[in-house]
Amino acid sequence: MIIERSGDNFSVDASLMAELLNVPPSRVQALMRRNEITSICERGEAEHAGQYRLTFFYRGRRARLTVDEAGRILRRSIVNYGERPLPRSLHGTGKP
Repeated sequence: MIIERSGDNFSVDASLMAELLNVPPSRVQALMRRNEITSICERGEAEHAGQYRLTFFYRGRRARLTVDEAGRILRRSIVNYGERPLPRSLHGTGKP
């Protein structure tokens, strides 16, 4: 799957977001509008130049996609804390 990119903006398909965050695809847009799904976009530096890390948060889940400039997914990861709140330390940014 390719992530669409226009300048510094990225568009992730709702079905992929739903899979990563364990929600029905039909609910993704509404959850984003209510700020229940939030995100961070980071641009890679040094050895990670040309890469971007897209991080999504929803309840006890953090999902990350590392993509190249063409939008190809290079890596993906999910941290799931179940019903427990996601620790604040996992809401921050880091080096891709």
